[in-house]
Amino acid sequence: MILAAGLGTRLRPLTDTMPKALVKVGGMTLLEQAIRHLEACGVKEIIVNVHHFAGQVTGYLEKNKNFGLKIVLSDETDRLLDTGGGVKKAAAFFRDGGPFIVRNVDILSSLDFGKMMEYHILSGAIATLAVRKRETSRYFLFDHERRLCGWTNLVTGEKRVTSQSPEAFELLGFSGIQIINPEIFGMITEEGKFSLTDLYIRLSETRLIRGYQDDDSVWRDAGKSTANV
Repeated sequence: MILAAGLGTRLRPLTDTMPKALVKVGGMTLLEQAIRHLEACGVKEIIVNVHHFAGQVTGYLEKNKNFGLKIVLSDETDRLLDTGGGVKKAAAFFRDGGPFIVRNVDILSSLDFGKMMEYHILSGAIATLAVRKRETSRYFLFDHERRLCGWTNLVTGEKRVTSQSPEAFELLGFSGIQIINPEIFGMITEEGKFSLTDLYIRLSETRLIRGYQDDDSVWRDAGKSTANV
């Protein structure tokens, strides 16, 4: 799944007239780069959620014949559902029972999904988050075995930890990429608009959620600014 429904406020004024998914970086739209990244790792079926200028995304995919893949849209035109609500709305797409990838559209990355999927399956986690050592204002907190046990915002001072949290944490920045087991849908009690972060913090009290540290691949948050766009 490619999360592409956001308003792209950090990319204004470009996103005043187009969705962030269609902003070009290096001559290629963010949406195409995300699709190519998934395709290179063997993905053949993709769902993309849309909200902001949804019709432009529809037209773009039709014009490019879905880049030769099976691509369907999850329409959030009536209401933006955030990351958690967006994934929940698309639950029927993942009915085959296998782990699935969720990727932000505005992330430029060369992460090897094959290696991450192998790590995810062997770990037994219900969800695995791609993370790296980088400077950011918000961090996921992990114990020495890379189990998720909290989240913090260094700017606001907000901090949420599980009841089983260790005294010392490792702070790692989220890369906007995750692998999730579909059984998670049976554990979602949240309704409407909610974030995956909130869901993960709640579930980490009783379920295993791990971090997959990837410091070697190419990575950039293209949604931060219009520099070099």
